Amino acid sequence: RRMPDRLAYRSFDLLADAIWRRGGKGVERMRSNYGTVRPELSPAELDALVRAGMRSYLRYWCDSFRLPDRSTDELIDGVRVVGDEPVRAHLKSGRSAIMFLGHLGNWDFGGAWSTTQLAPVTTVAERLKPEELFDEFLAFRERLGMRIIPLTGGGDVFRELTNACRAGALVALLADRDLTDGGIEVDFCGERAKMAVGPAALALNTGAALHPCIVHYEPHPQGHGWRSVVTFHDAVVPPTQGTSREKIQAMTQACADVLSHAVREHTHDWHMMQRVFTKDLVNGRASDRAGDSR
Repeated sequence: RRMPDRLAYRSFDLLADAIWRRGGKGVERMRSNYGTVRPELSPAELDALVRAGMRSYLRYWCDSFRLPDRSTDELIDGVRVVGDEPVRAHLKSGRSAIMFLGHLGNWDFGGAWSTTQLAPVTTVAERLKPEELFDEFLAFRERLGMRIIPLTGGGDVFRELTNACRAGALVALLADRDLTDGGIEVDFCGERAKMAVGPAALALNTGAALHPCIVHYEPHPQGHGWRSVVTFHDAVVPPTQGTSREKIQAMTQACADVLSHAVREHTHDWHMMQRVFTKDLVNGRASDRAGDSR
């Protein structure tokens, strides 16, 4: 945080390159995920994309570590926003808005910008180990003005989110990886994948507007580093017919379609180093069982 911008980000680029060259489980999972969404790439092209992905991922961390020192003017300068008018209208009228997000770009930077320029953000965070690390992440995001609900080890998460929606909150949820056993399977980048059911279920139960929201990086037009692009897509309209489960399925699929296009267009900004596709989840469980037998 005390380093000049150029030196800090260059250091993280070098660190990203070192991690990419060393490889390992996370890098290989990124390579597998990128290969699934971009099957047309040659091995050399895929390798270059993974390097760019690691640089983007480390840029996210450099951004995040430096974020507490950013002024409001720097937050505004660091974001180009697209399509925020409908979201502003929902919030102004007292209606809640739910953002369906993927692990794209810097969602913390986007959340900090939204908290200062739209409304305080309410979100859910996966509990990390050790506990001290989770506490640091919690405190960091709360210092940015966000309200953080732990995914596990706290109260009823869905009830707390429901109450927030009924109070007109801006709720942002990372949904491209199901962290529970209650996810819903969708078509995603030409494959089947399980995504979180929460955003669509909340919108259906509370009447909140559900917007796919995409965050990615672009070069800063003034030539110094990068900035985040936050794009609010049109609200997903709930179906008028079908069961609640069928409506949630249709709404989640509509969000997944928007995310699919964004992931293919900005693959290097998709920081996904866990299994997300059904085929990998099945293979992963089979490998785990084989490992147990040995």
